[in-house]
Amino acid sequence: MSRAYGWNAQLLIAEESEYGVLPDSGYRQIPFISSSLDSEQSLVSSNVLGLGRDPTQPFQDVINVDGDMAIPIDFRNIGVWLRAIFGAPTTTNEETVYTHTFESGKTSIPSYSLEIGLPEVPQYIRFSGVRANSIAFNFARSGEAQATINLMAQGESGSETTIESSAEVYAYTRVSQFQGYIKSGGELLANITSASATYSNNLEKIETIRNDGKVEAIDLGVASLTGSISAKYADNILLDKARAGTPVDIELGYQLSDSMKLVISCHEVYLPKPKRSIDGPGGIECSYDFQGAKEQDLGKMMTVTLVNDVESY
Repeated sequence: MSRAYGWNAQLLIAEESEYGVLPDSGYRQIPFISSSLDSEQSLVSSNVLGLGRDPTQPFQDVINVDGDMAIPIDFRNIGVWLRAIFGAPTTTNEETVYTHTFESGKTSIPSYSLEIGLPEVPQYIRFSGVRANSIAFNFARSGEAQATINLMAQGESGSETTIESSAEVYAYTRVSQFQGYIKSGGELLANITSASATYSNNLEKIETIRNDGKVEAIDLGVASLTGSISAKYADNILLDKARAGTPVDIELGYQLSDSMKLVISCHEVYLPKPKRSIDGPGGIECSYDFQGAKEQDLGKMMTVTLVNDVESY
């Protein structure tokens, strides 16, 4: 009997034309790092009395299908996830270089079907009615560049065969943390040790009464942008803006070349006034846990620009 291994797991994804209905074709195989997406069904203890001291059998509760998926920052495949988070981009091109612009605040986002294949068992786990709740970017000095997607789904099923054996594959391009940068006001920020930004759709599960235990739908809530910037205390540039309640713009990005880059623009960010804790003889560090808001002139809170050689998403 074969055992399933992560190194041989395969992830397929396709946009749904009808919510919760698995497409027959059009799947794309994309890389991932880890996944906790799966269904969970709890047991509810029985409260029946009069049948003795030992309890009667428990009964099944509703089915919840959600989880996180860690993905590499890959300049081609990440466009699939950005479309899931923000909706369809605006795309322009110059020769073979395509610029895909994703914007926050859209009133609708697509739903997807996913299949995680474990061929050794064999088991191909299929998720329908999947919507992307949030995406979290983390910047550090070293290590692998990756993001975390939080997903919610309507249902889960399984099969012993894959739904599509010849799925399309984008060429994979790996990005490292040392290729990242952080700017404010168009200038590189100095003394930054780490940073993060999380955009969330704050999805709401519509939990109606139905006999299959599934949710009726997953709807959009009020979007949010949160994150943090940790910096060695060397000047009062950010601190003065935090004290005054003055918003700043923050740009985070990864770049291999002018034709391969990812730019995350947070247009209006508010910084709290942090403590300057002295924990020992080393450098003093300040951590700003920021919140984003819609920039009135632009009419949006966040823009993500992806430049690559992919024609459309």
